[in-house]
Amino acid sequence: MISIFSRAHHRPASVPFYDVGMNREEALEILYEFTKSEGLRKHALAVEACVTAYARKAGGDEEQWAVTALLHDFDWEIHPTLPDHPVKGEPLLAERGVSAEIRRAILSHANFTGVPRLSQLEKTLFACDELAGFITAVSYVKPHRSVFEVDAPSVRKKMKDKAFARSVNRQDILDGAQELGVNLDEHISFCVKAMQDRAEALGLKGGL
Repeated sequence: MISIFSRAHHRPASVPFYDVGMNREEALEILYEFTKSEGLRKHALAVEACVTAYARKAGGDEEQWAVTALLHDFDWEIHPTLPDHPVKGEPLLAERGVSAEIRRAILSHANFTGVPRLSQLEKTLFACDELAGFITAVSYVKPHRSVFEVDAPSVRKKMKDKAFARSVNRQDILDGAQELGVNLDEHISFCVKAMQDRAEALGLKGGL
């Protein structure tokens, strides 16, 4: 996958390359430009909630981690098949000025890209992606459709139900916690709390 990052050296003169920081507002603009589905937008925000909570805990760059989370699936609608997503989305982000570090983290969240997860940011994105989606799904089947009704035991119970939220890769959830070096129940509880803190924006406050 090294060739992916070498593209910058062969970029046409008409396409500028800026390996500079991007703020959350700029990332949201890209997300909304390419992602029209409300569900996918909410998923990006849910992953952001979890990832930035870990950034604060680990002393990471919260803005950088937020941008990474918001853009991790930005190209899903235009590249709905694997391995096009996220590989074909990476050069689009490069053209928009997204840093190599963020692009690498986004590539690494898909196992088939061959980009190993080395940094704390990369491991955190992978660990939070499928789990945030699963927590959302569990919230929707609660009596009040609220994330405030969700806890680690209820998530673990639903993980055993293979018919529930079939598209969510349970193994990725397990592997993500292991790579991050955290207990699975603690990881689930941490992400539930992070999503509760942003429940209104995520549409998960429900009827409570």
